[in-house]
Parts: sequence; C-alpha cells; structure tokens
Amino acid sequence: MIVLGIETSCDDTAAAILDSEAGVLANVVSSQDLIHQRFGGIVPELASRRHLESITPIVNESLSHAGLTLADLDLVAVTRGPGLIGSLLVGFSYTKSLSYTLGIPFVGVDHMAGHLLSVFLEPHTPSFPYIALIVSGGTTSLFKVEDHLSFSLLGSTRDDAAGEAFDKIARYLQLGYPGGPVVSSRAEEGDVSAINLPRAWLEEGSLDFSFSGLKTAAINHCYRLIQRDKMTDQQLNDTCASFQQAVIDVVVEKTITAARTHTISSVILGGGVSANSSLRQQMAERCHAEGFELYLPALQNCTDNGAMIAFAGLQQFLAGERGAHDDDVYSRSPLGR
Repeated sequence: MIVLGIETSCDDTAAAILDSEAGVLANVVSSQDLIHQRFGGIVPELASRRHLESITPIVNESLSHAGLTLADLDLVAVTRGPGLIGSLLVGFSYTKSLSYTLGIPFVGVDHMAGHLLSVFLEPHTPSFPYIALIVSGGTTSLFKVEDHLSFSLLGSTRDDAAGEAFDKIARYLQLGYPGGPVVSSRAEEGDVSAINLPRAWLEEGSLDFSFSGLKTAAINHCYRLIQRDKMTDQQLNDTCASFQQAVIDVVVEKTITAARTHTISSVILGGGVSANSSLRQQMAERCHAEGFELYLPALQNCTDNGAMIAFAGLQQFLAGERGAHDDDVYSRSPLGR
C-alpha cells in the first residue's frame, strides 16, 4: 500500500511517501524559519499563507523523489490536530480534495500519535509496551504506549512546554529563532553548574512538568547581570548551559521514574527537542545505568515530518478507521488531558 503523509500542524509544510512493504520512499519538509525569525516566533496567519503556497509543490516533490504519481496512491494520511487551526486547515482541506478527486480513502492523524510512533520509521524498533517522552515546542508529555493505537497519558506540562521555554529564553537573550538549536549551541561552551536554577519536581509521585518557574529564574538572573554590567559571552553561554541542564535533569528523571513505576524496560524519545544532543546522550546514559533500552528516532524524524503521519495513518487504516469529508481539525489533542 502506498501512503501519502501530509503534515501542516505548525510552520513546517511536510509530505512523505510510505510503502507499507518497502518503507519510506520520500520525506520532504519545507521550513518557514526565515519567515518567522524577525518576529521571534511563529505568526499564525503568515504560517497558514505559506502552507497554501507550499503544499502542492512539496507533495509533488515527494512523489517525484519516490518515482510515483498521484495515481499510484492508495491512502492519504494528514495531521488533524493539535496545532494552529489555520495551518491544519490547509493540509486537511487539501487532503480531502485529493481523496475526493482520486477516489481513495484518507485518515486524520493526531500529531502526537505521529511522534509516539516515529521510532517505527527506524530499523531498530521497540516491542510494546514502552514509555515515550515527547518534548517539543508545543508539549512535554509522558505516555505509556500499549500498541499502535493505544496511548495512555502519564504526565504533561502544566504551563510552558520545554521547547517553548527554550524559545522564550532565546528571545529574551536576542539569540534568534528557533531558540532550541541556538541555546543548545551556546550551552556547549558553557558551565552547566555555573548558575543555581530551580528544578520543578512538583508533588511527590507526579509525572507532570513545569518550566515557567525555571524560565522566569533564568530571565531574572540575566536581568540582574545586565543591570550591573553588560553580559559577557561566557556568562551568556553559562546561562544557556545551566538552563538546558535544568530542563534535561527533570525530563530524564521523570521518564526513568515512569519506566520504573510501570515496570517497562523500553523508552523512546520524540518531538523536536528530542534532537538535542545533550538530552539524547544523558537519556542514553541513564537508561543504560537503569537497565532500560532506549530507542531514538533519527534526527530528521524527531521534528515534524510527513513520514510519521503516514505511518500512524496506515496503522489507523489497517484497524478500520476512515476519514469522513465532514470531519474537522482540532487545536487540542484528545490524547492529552
């Protein structure tokens, strides 16, 4: 079965071709980073307009890379939510039109399900059940994954997502957008113990996350430095390193706690922040020390992409799910609270 996966939940226009037997044949992503950089964050109206301009060329490019045409498609899978409504509507409406015109079925996929299953795009995959940490600009959540269609939320962020906190720190420090990669790059030259920043463990036994206090503490530290004198490059690097380490400490420890609590030996990472090299390394070290096996998606499969949507959509289709032409998108995931 040949599946076209379309992802337009935020600011990346993505399309992929998945062969149910041969695997991913093409995976194309068009980034909007240059459009949103000068605003320090995503402007929803600009994002949706860019999706309108990009979606047909990106789909055509994915088909070209795969050596196929629209007539070869058996199924279209598309992100239904969560995300920016305007962005989601572009991909969802486009998919409905393709489905109707080609006379083939489509399925709407939860973006979170795509990340939770993205590890199955790799040659080395886990068995069920497993613990999944999804870390991105939109969410920081822990799930117990029972099978391709069953996901139990164990904990989620109560305020800022980890990626969102990275972006806000970068914006305050005028480091540019997106914030995650630039903060991580600066952190490589900094001292993780230079600044005593808080870790929000919350109440005993909680697997929820909170990063707003950490973000505020880091910004207040920078403000005090700037009030006294100009912040040096080393002080900026130390701030990034200490901030990043505070985030990593919490997400790693809570993931390990979840695996221990549920007696599950397999752990996966997903979401854009899971591409962070320090997070990947430290999670691998902790899992090894605890006797857990860690499964990591390739870097290109951590960020938003059409291949993960195609795979998740294929699982839904095989289970008997079909999209209806009066279906609508949603901004909040039913997989969350």
